[in-house]
Amino acid sequence: MIAYEDLPAGRIIPLGEVIVDREDMLDFARRFDPQPFHLDEEAGRNSIFGGLSASGWYTASLWMRRWVDEVLSDSTSQGSPGGRELSWPAPVHPGDRLTFAATVLSARLSKKRPGLGLVEFEGTAKRGDELVYRFVATGMFTSRGAQGA
Repeated sequence: MIAYEDLPAGRIIPLGEVIVDREDMLDFARRFDPQPFHLDEEAGRNSIFGGLSASGWYTASLWMRRWVDEVLSDSTSQGSPGGRELSWPAPVHPGDRLTFAATVLSARLSKKRPGLGLVEFEGTAKRGDELVYRFVATGMFTSRGAQGA
């Protein structure tokens, strides 16, 4: 089980790869972000994205799924109070192979809640060497010595 102690600053956590599925991407766009360039090939070609492109929130959801599968599902996670940065520097297209990672930027124990660690991390998605998604957020993880950990 991953606990606060396992997440020191500098740790890089590979989260695996995903090939962007066109139908899954379109289903997400229909439900949550129905902008024309997320739904229609021609609208995408006529946009600054050069083709049908994924919603940034879809890309974020792909990252989150990998984070849950690789870290949170077997951890002492207590959720997150939020983040402070979010960017989608390049469009994502159907068939893209995305590689996901998380890098721990800092880790400290809470002053108000003994046994609770605050772990700031950078989440990224890349297509080859090109960054397509980046965010910085804080996760809360109990320490091994905390009650209930």
